[in-house]
Amino acid sequence: MARSPAERTKKLRRVAVSLLAGVATWTSFPPVSWWWAAVVGVAALLVAVHGLSARRAAVAGFAYGLGLFVPMLSFLRGIGVDAWLVVALIESLWFVVLGLAAAAVSRQRWWPWAMPAVWIGVEWVRDRWPFGGFPWGRIAFGQAGGPLLPLAAWFGAPGVTVAVVGLATVVAWCALALNARRTAKAPVVRSRTWAAALVAAAVVAVPFAAAAAIHVPTGGSTTGGPSHVVVAAVQGDVPRLGLDAFTQQRVVTANHLHETQRLADEVAAGTVPRPAFVVWPENASDSDPFDDLPSRDMIEQAVAAVGVPVVVGAVLDGPGIHHVQNAAVVWTPTGPGERYVKRHLVPFGEYLPFRDLLTHIAGRFSMIAKDFAPGHRPGVLEAAGIRFADVICFEVADDGIVRDAVTGGGRLLVVQTNNATYEHPGDSGHGGETAQQLQMSRLRAVEHGRAVVVAATSGVSAVIDPAGHVRQRTGVFTAASLVADVPLRDGTTVADRVGPWPERIVALLGALAVVAGIVLRRLRPTEPPSETQADPALLAART
Repeated sequence: MARSPAERTKKLRRVAVSLLAGVATWTSFPPVSWWWAAVVGVAALLVAVHGLSARRAAVAGFAYGLGLFVPMLSFLRGIGVDAWLVVALIESLWFVVLGLAAAAVSRQRWWPWAMPAVWIGVEWVRDRWPFGGFPWGRIAFGQAGGPLLPLAAWFGAPGVTVAVVGLATVVAWCALALNARRTAKAPVVRSRTWAAALVAAAVVAVPFAAAAAIHVPTGGSTTGGPSHVVVAAVQGDVPRLGLDAFTQQRVVTANHLHETQRLADEVAAGTVPRPAFVVWPENASDSDPFDDLPSRDMIEQAVAAVGVPVVVGAVLDGPGIHHVQNAAVVWTPTGPGERYVKRHLVPFGEYLPFRDLLTHIAGRFSMIAKDFAPGHRPGVLEAAGIRFADVICFEVADDGIVRDAVTGGGRLLVVQTNNATYEHPGDSGHGGETAQQLQMSRLRAVEHGRAVVVAATSGVSAVIDPAGHVRQRTGVFTAASLVADVPLRDGTTVADRVGPWPERIVALLGALAVVAGIVLRRLRPTEPPSETQADPALLAART
């Protein structure tokens, strides 16, 4: 039967609301960084999909994903507009899954209790599959500037997401109930509905407010050795932008040598304290210094100038002739020492799945001449007698990678990154990939109770305290160095001790809720078959 114009308008309105909800959620991330907008955006999505059929909920979810990922991933335009839009489209498909899951539970009385778990379940899968997952766009990563950030020390990034989605669910529930009360055809909302809403709000808000008010578990005091260390981060800058950032061989390495020599002059003049060690960013040496003598010579000159170990981000050849490694090497005045090889590689950036097919379809992929090979052990390194946790670029978004390095003995967290391909001068370091990654680093500082030192090739480099505050930062596309006295921590936070299990349990509960929603709906043959017959306001009122 043909749909009436009013019904078609209602359908389009739901899609438009979902699209705008995605945009609103995006504004919780840099460059806008309105942390509260995530609550608004998620609540609007839940209202829009409430009571929808599976097909229409899938469309609404996809619209939300586009509203979120198209602006969020705009930094990929440095690679190509096609790459930007294709990745945004693919990631938006995950919100098709979320829309379907939300539709499965939204007709049940207990849907407000289930939605945070359903959201975590979809995030849990998206963060890990396929090809190791793509954690960008997790709700928690937009909360570094908000009052819920302290929760990361208790429940990790998933706990922050649960808090945001839980608050959004209460907002959505109350909005649907209000709509039911003012809708002429809806029955009067009984007082028990409001009582239940207030109880739900208290259950969601009180524990999170209490946790945020309690002193953040910072990982404990030191049990031996120094309690502080002076560390320097060197940002040498790159000669060109985008995909051409590293086309001039060894120029990036030379830039970092020159900036380290300038730092050494400042130390000698007494204008800055002598660091215990210096951190160079990811890909600071774009040629293997173990095989390329000019690169090795520049690194050794830098070490000699500053007189302390330098943690060098370098591309190493092997294993074999078809692979390279993205590594951190502790280079001391006596030569190279410990190294860490990046474990979580970026698909289609550091290696090509389906290489033969993709290079045939798009010649641009042939620029990735060799696949990076992953490492197999946590990034725990030692420089100047200080054990620190090291992660490389994309890995800061991976809960397990960072946790392994911290619980493995890292007393300080170091993030080596190269954002030159994705950053644009007009962003000034406050938008795009580098600012989003900086927010993740702030969350990790709180989650693990560690100071964080971020070293970037072209910016933003930063020093973050264990409470998540940025104490120092550079601009983008400028040579600079940061020197800071940062605390060292030995203990672990609650989030470190409980590990991934809370997220796994909540994700499982979300999956069970979806299954229960599907089964219960099929057991109710008299349930209205579509949203045109079952208005969300009516459903909320019945709840």
